[in-house]
Amino acid sequence: MFLQPKKFKYKKVQKGGFPKIKYKKNKLTFGNIGLKANQSGRITARQLESARQAIVRKIKRKGKLWINIFPNIPVTKKPTEVRMGKGKGNVDYWAAKVSIGTVLFELTGISIQNAKAAFRTGRAKLPIKTIIVEQ
Repeated sequence: MFLQPKKFKYKKVQKGGFPKIKYKKNKLTFGNIGLKANQSGRITARQLESARQAIVRKIKRKGKLWINIFPNIPVTKKPTEVRMGKGKGNVDYWAAKVSIGTVLFELTGISIQNAKAAFRTGRAKLPIKTIIVEQ
């Protein structure tokens, strides 16, 4: 099962936009090395989980990994070959809005080379451009 909220106020939400740059989550808080978003976009729960699995496999479950984003936005989709109108579609998947400068993952407890290699494999699973940052 992928990440998704247990309870939510509204079943369906509007698309909205992305803020230019995020200053609140742009520094490392827990780990010594992190994966930072260099582009804004939407990351689905599946993509997030697949990146997490790739990183954990690469570090061979040594060290500690933190995920700093959570997919809390429901994305709806209408079925194929359905005519226009008749309301908004059902919730298809959950996503997280990511703006430039947000630290997505943080690692500690392993060497810098291993952490960089793990983040390179995890980066390939994400739809946005990222950079690796150190403390």
